[in-house]
Amino acid sequence: MRLLLDTHVLLWAAVDPDRLPSDAHALMEATTTELVFSAASLWEIAIKNSLGRRAFSVDPRLLRRNLLERDYRELPISGAHATVVDLLPPIHKDPFDRILVAQAQFEGLTLLTADATLARYPGPIRAL
Repeated sequence: MRLLLDTHVLLWAAVDPDRLPSDAHALMEATTTELVFSAASLWEIAIKNSLGRRAFSVDPRLLRRNLLERDYRELPISGAHATVVDLLPPIHKDPFDRILVAQAQFEGLTLLTADATLARYPGPIRAL
């Protein structure tokens, strides 16, 4: 299984793994699971960290380096991903979350999220 982690799940996995439920740990640690993070999540973290948002108080450069060292795969944002966003129903207004859904749909990834609203999108989305 290829899992795209939403921004909160990504932060919890990297910084505060005790916040993840045990089934999420098991899923993420399975030998058959490929963990993927989006450049959109790093962008969101950088913006919200610079605005002083506590939940995002992590250095995005250090986070990226640590994720790559732990064999996470980085997913850039492509024009193809961007063109899928307008096909999404207006369930969620957050542009970062919408691009994650578009990326998951376009790339055939399962999006792992703790956001119940985000989990309402059609497609391969798994809620914690």
